Amino acid sequence: MSANPREARVVQAVHGRSRKPADPAYQAGLAEELRQSYGRAGLIELYGRFATGDGVVDSLMRKAIWQAITRRCGEGLQVASGAGFKHPETFEIGDGVFIGAQAYIQGRYDGTCVIGDNVWIGPMAYFDARDLVIEDSVGWGPGAKVLGSTHTALPIDVPIIRTDLEIRPVRICAEADIGTNATILPGVTIGKGAIVGAGAVVVSDVEPFSVAAGVPAKFIRWRSENDPMTNMSREGRS
Repeated sequence: MSANPREARVVQAVHGRSRKPADPAYQAGLAEELRQSYGRAGLIELYGRFATGDGVVDSLMRKAIWQAITRRCGEGLQVASGAGFKHPETFEIGDGVFIGAQAYIQGRYDGTCVIGDNVWIGPMAYFDARDLVIEDSVGWGPGAKVLGSTHTALPIDVPIIRTDLEIRPVRICAEADIGTNATILPGVTIGKGAIVGAGAVVVSDVEPFSVAAGVPAKFIRWRSENDPMTNMSREGRS
């Protein structure tokens, strides 16, 4: 008898459940050679040649260039096609990080962007990463965003776009799970193990191991063993 197509099923997640094979030795050598030969501006230009392909060489070159151009980059990085960056020299990336297709991380020349181990970033995610910390084992849904800065909008007789920019740190604590198309506003901390619902706009801190959703996001409940959202987060992302 075939399974009911409307019936939910549970499958084992892939990302972060097992240690990925170490990068081949030649990859580190390639990254070092690229760093020595091209410099930062040259690496950014070179990245454009390999940014959108899905082949083995394109994938390898994306990884090697990220390793060469970031402040620190661990092993097992995966960068899908179309992923982009600005000021990658301010990035610190841990082991086993996945960056989805067309995701974009916008740093700032004097900023800090830290991404911990085993972080999974969905496609088309956007990060205003001028002062951003994403701790270990965070799941980041497709299209979810961080806004880390706003214009002061003062004085009012000056066009807003010309007013000063206020940068406020955003921290996503370990094991949190950010839903599809959610938006995290400047100065917000998402607590350890918290869940942010799809489409939420988070304007204030979210308590550890809580569930927040809505616009603006509000506390919904604490996580529990029998909560479907909790179970989905615990299984991680495939």
